[in-house]
Amino acid sequence: MGEAMEYNNFKGVKVPIVPISPPQPGSGGYTEFNPRSETLPAGWTSPHPNSRPLKSSILVEHDVAITMRDGAKLYADVYRPPPSASGADEQVPALLMWSPFGKKFNGIMSLGLMTPWNLGIPDGTLSGLEKFEGLDPAVWVDRGYAIVSIDTRGTGDSDGRMVIMGTQEAEDGYDSIEAIAKLPWCTGSVGLAGNSHLAIAQWFIAALQPPSLKAIAPFEGCGDLYREQFARGGIYAGDLFDKLIVKYMLKGRHGMESFREMFKQHSLANEWWNDKRPDMRKINVPTYITGTWTNTMHGMGAIRAWLQVDTKNKWLRWHPWQEWYDLWGNPQADEELHSFFDHFLHGKKNDWLQTPRVRMALLRFGNQIPQSYENIVEEDFPIPRTQYKKLFLQSDHTLSFDAPTTQGQTTYNSEHPESATFTHRFPETTRLVGLPKVVLYMTCPDHNDLDVYVLLEKLDKQGQPMLNLNIPWKNLPITSFDDMKPEEKTEVVLYKGPLGILRASHRAIDESRSMHPHWPFHPHEKEEKVSPGTVVRLDIGIWAMGIEYEAGESLRLTVSGRNFGVSNFGSDEHSLNKGRHMVHFGGENPSHLVLPFV
Repeated sequence: MGEAMEYNNFKGVKVPIVPISPPQPGSGGYTEFNPRSETLPAGWTSPHPNSRPLKSSILVEHDVAITMRDGAKLYADVYRPPPSASGADEQVPALLMWSPFGKKFNGIMSLGLMTPWNLGIPDGTLSGLEKFEGLDPAVWVDRGYAIVSIDTRGTGDSDGRMVIMGTQEAEDGYDSIEAIAKLPWCTGSVGLAGNSHLAIAQWFIAALQPPSLKAIAPFEGCGDLYREQFARGGIYAGDLFDKLIVKYMLKGRHGMESFREMFKQHSLANEWWNDKRPDMRKINVPTYITGTWTNTMHGMGAIRAWLQVDTKNKWLRWHPWQEWYDLWGNPQADEELHSFFDHFLHGKKNDWLQTPRVRMALLRFGNQIPQSYENIVEEDFPIPRTQYKKLFLQSDHTLSFDAPTTQGQTTYNSEHPESATFTHRFPETTRLVGLPKVVLYMTCPDHNDLDVYVLLEKLDKQGQPMLNLNIPWKNLPITSFDDMKPEEKTEVVLYKGPLGILRASHRAIDESRSMHPHWPFHPHEKEEKVSPGTVVRLDIGIWAMGIEYEAGESLRLTVSGRNFGVSNFGSDEHSLNKGRHMVHFGGENPSHLVLPFV
């Protein structure tokens, strides 16, 4: 028999704890606990091949203890300018890199492990000092900043059990910022920056309004861990996290709260799950947000932040690239981030305030050059001139602006990779930018629930599905999708199109909490099973899109009980589907797709 499961308590909710592997010297950059200081001289290079040499020397303070309000100690590495010849510290602002992936697990390691062709990021771009998904001290210390890379609670040698997001991480972030601001070398100004977890954490920490936090730059950050990552549509979707992140990347000595076990015991949203959704309306510091259509977890968080963050000093840059490429390989992103923090942390009178508040991107798909358009200046987002048009599902499997005059239906086997598809061909160049939604009237004669996946694909003029490459072709050793090996065709670099997901029993909507009519807020707090054979209306928000279609190209709506879009979102293991699903259209069941034309 296995050991009894341990639990944390969160507002009366028992939160299951699972063990994780302890850190091992030599694995993931980890070195044994050893508080010390050293100065890396100009010209220093890390042991990683083709790493970036230092332009100037850096003082590194390893395993610096930062004490939390409950007495727990978290350990950080601090990279900053060395003292002057007189021994005086240079006063600099700090940029805090906040995540549980190991403060010495770096970008060079991660690119080699998880991406083909290093995402086209040239050799010599990264020094090896950068925390995974964070800023590189080799760049930022030379610019007059300190980089603080921390092992969050329960990570590495830091005290406590690992907690992913929510109140605990937010409070720890607050305490860390205020402690860093008081260090003798710090000017008292602290910023948050980074991608993915480092970005998501910024929503939570900044919402607590730490006094010394002066600006944040969340580059791609999910905004609701239940509804956008782990249980999107009410279906468990944490397989990638469990099989890759937990198994190989999260290392600690005291276990971690488990999303998988929590969903098994509490599949509906409760106090703990809802604590994983930050209140972005409480964020009031200057905010530089980025997002991309191709990221399957972070885009909607970036959009909600743009709509809700409570400051006039906010910017939104929507780019066409994979997130790590934009962070480390896009010179524009680097230059702009420098200008942003120089203005708000250093107080420099530069031209940052002339930066357009909203810029968007358009994907073209295929091998076309240019493969996308970026830096399209817009008045706001969603784009004010957007025309939302309904395309109705038809019996001939097309999508038409005209509602069908007769009722009809089509079916697919929900337990097999079957689907119902509906296609619209564009007679002229068309741009769709914004939030789509589909309304489906469906039945299942064989069961009392339906797991429904919808995917919007782009088809070429011959009706064949197209793909989008999420990094520039010019940086790669290939020139076509046909040149790609099977192991290179990963979702990191390839994008099929936007995805929508909903379990029918979770269809309830709280419109007062929906950030947009096309991204309905599902409370997920109760189940409403569907009597077999009863027609049920499903309003399914689809991930935001920005795609250009040439004359003769098409959009195809695929409806299925299986996920054809993103492997992380829904596997057969978690499906409740049984038997055939029926999609109804026409008459009293006007199934339709709403698209954002600009």
